Amino acid sequence: MNTMKRERNLHVLRRLAAAGMLCVLIALAGCGKPAADPKRVEKIVEEIAVDYGTYGAEAKDRTDTLIKELSGINPDAGTRWRAILDLWMSPELGKPLHYDVLPDGLPDTDELCVVVLGFQLNPDGSMKEELVQRLTVALHSLEKYPNAYVVCTGGGTAAENASASEAGEMAKWLEGQGIDKSRIIVENHSITTAQNAIFTYDILTSLYPSVKKLAIVSSDYHIATGELLFRAEAALRANAPGNEKLEVVSNAAWKAPSGSLSAMFQAGALIELFGDVKTAFEIYYDNYDIHGLPPLH
Repeated sequence: MNTMKRERNLHVLRRLAAAGMLCVLIALAGCGKPAADPKRVEKIVEEIAVDYGTYGAEAKDRTDTLIKELSGINPDAGTRWRAILDLWMSPELGKPLHYDVLPDGLPDTDELCVVVLGFQLNPDGSMKEELVQRLTVALHSLEKYPNAYVVCTGGGTAAENASASEAGEMAKWLEGQGIDKSRIIVENHSITTAQNAIFTYDILTSLYPSVKKLAIVSSDYHIATGELLFRAEAALRANAPGNEKLEVVSNAAWKAPSGSLSAMFQAGALIELFGDVKTAFEIYYDNYDIHGLPPLH
């Protein structure tokens, strides 16, 4: 992380602190046990995300303290975010990577859904090579599991073609390769990976109750982030911790020649899942490594 980005991340931390959201300092000041204020819970979660996104494993003592404080305010939230943080910190996140096609042993039924993560379109609405390569991996996987559904996810990111969406172009490509339209689910409103998870969860749980297991398809550098966000969204939506409706069980990846997503980008995405879109986009604009995002309206 370069110096400018690190300073920006520290600015986010300082802003949260200035707003009165540092639980440890409040406790030390003798203010007593804080009330279960939803906004307070939100800002504690943001501190956890920004601390870990900025400092990584060096932040463990601090994030453990914040999780403990969160659990004291809202035990349910504490349990969920402990699980999400443990997942984020795990060296097994996004592993093993399966290149080119999903592995053997997955259910070949409508219990399985392949989730293809989108990529920004060219200005005219055509797909970039990276997105075509992701779709090629998805095609191989759908041919291997002919009874699985597939979600194409991604909204309008073409600067000069408002009618085009990532998911719409992806669906047309898959149909053109022989995938039956009845298997293809289109989520064409998202412009971030966090929104991919949010909107896909909405569609699958409301309209496709048979789907229980997800397989993420993307570029190799993006798989861990996709898994983190889809699993985090399921954890946040569960009616009780550990009772998630959707489970990420595997992945298939295109081996990209370059690309990376920083821990701070992942922090912004987790903050977006929790509902603070403004802070999330500030982080994206400062840390997004691959391509630009449309302006936040």
